[in-house]
Amino acid sequence: MRDEAEGHEEGLEPRGRTDRRLRADARRNIETLLEAAMRVFATSGVEAPAREIAGRAGVGVGTLYRHFPQRADLIVAVFRNEVDACADAARALAAEYEPGEALDRWLQRYIDFIAAKRGLSAALHSGNPAFASLPIYFQEKLRPALQGLLEAAAKAHKVRADIDAAELLLAVARLCAPNGQGGVNEQSRRMVGLLVDGLRYGAPTALPRAPPTA
Repeated sequence: MRDEAEGHEEGLEPRGRTDRRLRADARRNIETLLEAAMRVFATSGVEAPAREIAGRAGVGVGTLYRHFPQRADLIVAVFRNEVDACADAARALAAEYEPGEALDRWLQRYIDFIAAKRGLSAALHSGNPAFASLPIYFQEKLRPALQGLLEAAAKAHKVRADIDAAELLLAVARLCAPNGQGGVNEQSRRMVGLLVDGLRYGAPTALPRAPPTA
């Protein structure tokens, strides 16, 4: 028997290493397809040809269908991927910025999510049972993400403490009117800014630090 380090025929990789590489390649393909689909849906709608999505992703149509046999599978995956990215942004911003700024920046990120989601709206409101669980997924991911930011900002005396995350998500969504290209109107961004200013009204004033005792 050959030495373990040389125990594979020349030119062949160990099975485990090959499997890991294949899984990594598949994951990259999926991520590229989801990003491409999101962009295509935003410009061409959810009924855009599979060839257009695959071409933008730089893969074959067969790769697209291998990962997402039905169009509904792709739409669900795109929606969940966008929700996950928005939720993850809350943790990243909270780690990088002070609570008030982290909240402001995340709400702007949420506006971007709303704009991106409009490309999926026709499908999400179609009554297809494949999409029935997506509103729950949205709430389960984004409500706690925003609630954590609100609580941190309230603790830092940046906003009032009686703000409900679900209500704020809805309020921002309703303020975000689309522009002619399907994105978010700049006026809507300013309106959201005014809404955020309103969250600060009634925030407790931080107490001054007591002078050190002698």
